[in-house]
Amino acid sequence: MSKKRKVQRARHEEKEAKKAQKVINWIFGVLVVLAIVLVVYLMAVGV
Repeated sequence: MSKKRKVQRARHEEKEAKKAQKVINWIFGVLVVLAIVLVVYLMAVGV
């Protein structure tokens, strides 16, 4: 494999890793928001 192709592959892998981390952060954020909504709902209902 040429040196140029190796550099392109490494750059692509780095971009994919950043995208994956962003998706994980979004999922975690949504779970936190849902947990807060659940707590507020349960407090309002009085459970």
